[in-house]
Amino acid sequence: MNVFVVGVGLIGGSMAKDIKRLHPEAKIYGVDTNVIHLEEAMALDLIDTKAGYEDLGLADVVIVSIPVNAMLTEIPKILDQINDDCVVLDAGSTKAALCKSLDDHEKRRNFLACHPIAGTEFSGPSAAIENLYQGKTNIICEVEKTAFKLQERALALFQQLGMRIRYMNPEAHDKHIAYVSHLSHISSFMLGKTVIDKERNERDIFDMAGSGFESTVRLAKSSPAMWAPIFEQNKENVVDSLDEYIENLQAFKELLVKNDYEGIYDEMNNTNKIKEILKGIPLNK
Repeated sequence: MNVFVVGVGLIGGSMAKDIKRLHPEAKIYGVDTNVIHLEEAMALDLIDTKAGYEDLGLADVVIVSIPVNAMLTEIPKILDQINDDCVVLDAGSTKAALCKSLDDHEKRRNFLACHPIAGTEFSGPSAAIENLYQGKTNIICEVEKTAFKLQERALALFQQLGMRIRYMNPEAHDKHIAYVSHLSHISSFMLGKTVIDKERNERDIFDMAGSGFESTVRLAKSSPAMWAPIFEQNKENVVDSLDEYIENLQAFKELLVKNDYEGIYDEMNNTNKIKEILKGIPLNK
């Protein structure tokens, strides 16, 4: 099995790592515009060799894990180069724009739109870890547009990686992911900004930061090169989620201003019920 990983960072590198473990006979090719990343991936044994688009005719599976804005231009080029028996998978956090852009591509049947909801706040080949996808949800969109035998190959791989599968249309995916992923990243970035701005005047503030701050601001370490294009592509849904979030923050502030501590207690107590909602649901980190 010839597996090409386009974008050998946390997501693509982790998948390559597991595929090498599960399929020792597979040959992993790395494609990346960052030459340093390719050298690092080779040194870490994530890939067996460096490659380019001109080599894609050899591929059985292509995994594309690059920023979502680049996917719009690069996946059509990748599809142009592959053979008819190759399946191309993406790992993007937005789906509607990509799926729409590929509607009329002559090799649309070779593409499977995916979003494995897994990752950490780190990036680059050195961030790749084994079993990143174990127990995580992989959302697949427009599965009916992919050739059945290629679906089977991809689904077999996902099963081996330990992923759970959910099927969803691209628009629903982008709406829901704005709330459970994109909004949390914005909150983390802006909390980090608020504290950094304050720290300029009060140097001791980070000495007081505990585990609550650390866990809440963790996502602010994420790559802006990856996340800025996500916010651009999912702008409408992200703005809607921000409107609701800001409304809730403003309401909480008004309770404080009015000394309505019973109301604050009720707000927190009602929200505390999320423990029951999430109980028994394996969270995707």
